[in-house]
Amino acid sequence: MTLAVYQGDLLAQTRQWTNLHDEELRRRAVQAAGEKDVDALVSLTTAYLAHQGGSGVLTSPRTVEAYALGTRQFALYAREQAVNLLRPHRHDAQNYVNHMLAAGRKPAGVQLKVAAASCLYRALRWAGATDADPFRDAKVPKDRTPGLVKRPPYSEDDLADVLEKADIHAKFLLFLTAHAGLRISEALALEWDDLDEGARRLHVRSGKGRKGRVVAMSTSLSRAARHYRGLYGPGGPDHTDGKRTTPGERVFRYADMTTARYHVQKAFKQAGVRFRGFHPGRKYAGTRLLQQIKDFGRVAAHLGHESVDTTRKGYAQLAADDLKDDLAGW
Repeated sequence: MTLAVYQGDLLAQTRQWTNLHDEELRRRAVQAAGEKDVDALVSLTTAYLAHQGGSGVLTSPRTVEAYALGTRQFALYAREQAVNLLRPHRHDAQNYVNHMLAAGRKPAGVQLKVAAASCLYRALRWAGATDADPFRDAKVPKDRTPGLVKRPPYSEDDLADVLEKADIHAKFLLFLTAHAGLRISEALALEWDDLDEGARRLHVRSGKGRKGRVVAMSTSLSRAARHYRGLYGPGGPDHTDGKRTTPGERVFRYADMTTARYHVQKAFKQAGVRFRGFHPGRKYAGTRLLQQIKDFGRVAAHLGHESVDTTRKGYAQLAADDLKDDLAGW
């Protein structure tokens, strides 16, 4: 049984397993594990994630893809190392962890792969194929390097150089990530009605965890938004195909993050700046805002973080000598 990685209709993919009678579900899961059928194991894990996972069929495409890739990697490892998936040896899970660490993977990346492999075993138990839970006691060492050190924000000069070279679409997208602090998925999901340049705010309707929030615009972002709307907004000329847009349509012509990355990378290349993804833009927003207002809670709200610890650990930090003015005169 073969099923492609998430292609939009997650419910239909899930039903390929949930429509089976219990005995047939168990038989197919046992067969997939016994034969180490990678595609079938990915399919089973995806079905479990969408049926029993915390977000169910509302699980984001990126999460589905990450778990599918992690499951595929573990299934291929199990095939190469002759791991018995239904009756794993007590050292098999830790051996997999150590294998990835020895290959140079960072602890954070290993933790994500372990999460996917653990999900595969939850799926196998859900299907009645095994009672095994080999990753329950697997240990992954903590990475003590701060997130801002491992993946620092873009610098002020780098962003200025890139913005100078970027076309209108890429420039507006960069302002949304580096000033509004939006995730790339949030930016690409924006509709025209979500932008309020007059009030200098925008509405993120479905952030991480399907949580909405209102985000303040910087002066530069609101100006960029007005200019962008004048060119591509409802009632204005659409320079891509000569047609006019209508209210409710998406703001960006980019269909997905891969396309957006392709176009934004061109601006970085022309500016001579290494493109490190969209997240360093969010980190720029967090770091600059914290240095200005010195309030982790407000920065966390701006970035859409549920926990201030997330902001503190990976997105913003105060300068080492931040207290020097407060201590002056002691």
